Amino acid sequence: MAESAESDVVVVGAGPAGCAVACHLRAAGLAVTVLEKAVFPREKVCGDGLTPRAVRELDLLGLDFSSWKRNVGLRIWAGRPYPYLLPWPELKDFPPLGLTRRRADLDQSLADHALGLGATVLQGVAVTGPILDASGRVIGVRAKDGRRFLAPVTVAADGGSARLALALGLERRPDRPLGVAVRAYFQSPRSDEDWIESWLELWDGPPGRSHLLPGYGWVFPLGDGRCNVGLGLTDTSPAFGRTDYRQLLRRWLASTPPQWGFTPDGQEGEIGSGALPLGFNRPPEYSRGLVLVGDAAGLVSPFNGEGVSYALESGRLAAGHIADALAAGAGSAAAERALAAYPRSLRARWGRHFQLGNGFLRLIGRPEIMRLSSRWLLPLPGVATLVHRALANLTDQRPGDVYDYLIHALRRLTPSA
Repeated sequence: MAESAESDVVVVGAGPAGCAVACHLRAAGLAVTVLEKAVFPREKVCGDGLTPRAVRELDLLGLDFSSWKRNVGLRIWAGRPYPYLLPWPELKDFPPLGLTRRRADLDQSLADHALGLGATVLQGVAVTGPILDASGRVIGVRAKDGRRFLAPVTVAADGGSARLALALGLERRPDRPLGVAVRAYFQSPRSDEDWIESWLELWDGPPGRSHLLPGYGWVFPLGDGRCNVGLGLTDTSPAFGRTDYRQLLRRWLASTPPQWGFTPDGQEGEIGSGALPLGFNRPPEYSRGLVLVGDAAGLVSPFNGEGVSYALESGRLAAGHIADALAAGAGSAAAERALAAYPRSLRARWGRHFQLGNGFLRLIGRPEIMRLSSRWLLPLPGVATLVHRALANLTDQRPGDVYDYLIHALRRLTPSA
């Protein structure tokens, strides 16, 4: 008979979402087993930027990030020869601080933190599918080596592939946007800069005198001599699916100043690419004993492609519902109600924000519209700050300034995703 191990909760995936679930469940005194198919350190395609939303979640986890590269805000290049400087706002709910951290290092730190809190973290364990009881409820997972990991609740933190969700028939909603990101690392003298940067117009030559490319670009200084440089594109663009994304990145980088170091000679490793599951694209986030978190649930912001903060936060929310369910008694009606309330908690927090983002992507899917917006809307007084705050989802729950009031008012007019 195959070896079996039992715990209160089994988590598949040791990325930010899975580790956040594990840490918060350990704080509630529950036995947690985390299964990671890779062996740390391992690479993930990501921009490596952590906004104040993510910093708040890391702080709530009790993670020590004092030595990580800090930044003070966002520098946006759009429609003019000099940038918009947008500091992280002073808010009650979020710190005025951003970080950058390579995903290989971030995920390792989170897994080590979960292990230090008493979670069982097993690396190199490839999960092949869920184990179902006679009623079709998930009671654990099966590994490729034959081992069985059993628990009253299973958490799918297996990323955009969402294999566990697919095994239950939870398909991606085709009416939700999908994105792709490509990135590379470069040795660069800009590595110690205090701002992360975003390009809302991508040119393959001199700005205004060459071809405008689809998507948006970024440069995130890592503080270790390197920058993470990449671009994102969504399926609202006519170029989506017909584009060589790596070549697109190379064309844009060829137009940057050579002293920045974004040249083939300065590149470290290969260009990586990955899908961005945007805007609640795989509902419901709870079904038959399986809880979806992070990318597995499609919880990447349609506004800016930010996924780590929502992964961490969804992990915290899921842990709260799971702890309530198990306290009520596994398998009880009260436990099921607690778990079924998790999707409602997600939508109460981000449903309107993500729905606004879905509409935003439909508007800016064409480079010409992005260019017009950059040239005529952003220069208006206060618009750049409003856009910055709205895209990064940085408002106080109780509005504290005019930007908070405007964003809250806009959300109230928007149906939930």
